[in-house]
Amino acid sequence: MNYTLITANRNYSSWSLRPWLLMKGLGIAFEDRLEPFTKPVNYAEFRSFSPTGQVPALIDGERTIWDSLGIAMYLADRHEGVWPKDEAARAFAQCATAEMHAGFATLRNDCTMNVGVRVRPKPMSEALQKNVARIQEIFEFGLSRFGGPYLAGAEFSAVDAFYAPVAFRIRTYGLDVGDGQKWVETMLNHPAMLEWEAAALKETWREKSHEAELKACGDVIADYRG
Repeated sequence: MNYTLITANRNYSSWSLRPWLLMKGLGIAFEDRLEPFTKPVNYAEFRSFSPTGQVPALIDGERTIWDSLGIAMYLADRHEGVWPKDEAARAFAQCATAEMHAGFATLRNDCTMNVGVRVRPKPMSEALQKNVARIQEIFEFGLSRFGGPYLAGAEFSAVDAFYAPVAFRIRTYGLDVGDGQKWVETMLNHPAMLEWEAAALKETWREKSHEAELKACGDVIADYRG
């Protein structure tokens, strides 16, 4: 296999983090190609490598695989470990991954990802409270049912990669996920997450629309970015 994974800014791009972390965590070799957000809409530029004009995109020879879930499914056909071996754990992991991929819109909007800052958030809306409560439920169920330290058991898998941006959001905004915090700490200390965070903190460029989204989410009380 000769993969190239195209991703965007480490601070901002939660969608990029998922397949990047999945491949790093499973030891799947790839060329890491960064295409940063340079303006509010990068559609035309990103269309040069992805049919959706979005990141991430996985290049495998002459084939382009787009969308983070599409990439996970593609890799699962070719590499072990993307999904748990245990049938019950695998069913949970696949359902929870699909739920994250399709849902939690309020969390995405009200707690935009920014790895390098800490924010005092605005009072949570009812919709955001429901999102956070559901995430806590998923975390606590997975840890209790399958024994941790990862969501579907002892081994890292796609479900952990797909919720990894939430771990950063929980830290950034100080969200309470009860006993699910155990998983958050596990993920924040994962070597690949630490590598992603280190790269995010070194980034010096800022994209205005993403920074505006951050200010709308609350008051920045610490900024560790370069």
